[in-house]
Amino acid sequence: MTPMTAPAKTEKSKDSSAENQKGIENHKNAAKHHQEAAKHHQDAAQHHQDGNHDKAAASTVKAQGHQTLATEHQREDVKHHAING
Repeated sequence: MTPMTAPAKTEKSKDSSAENQKGIENHKNAAKHHQEAAKHHQDAAQHHQDGNHDKAAASTVKAQGHQTLATEHQREDVKHHAING
């Protein structure tokens, strides 16, 4: 029995450059929103420490919003990889 080899990957057409750019932007946007979410979580922790629970709650909501946006960008990138991978 002979071992099977994977088919060689070929270079994508010029259209893949635009697709690649879309993937790059998805990663950058996801990272930006993760960083913003982390900032708001840090703010929420400080507000709790200071006893200002209303401000902590507001920061938590902002963090959750950024996390949701980050997840949307990640989901788009996963779909891109599943289709083009």
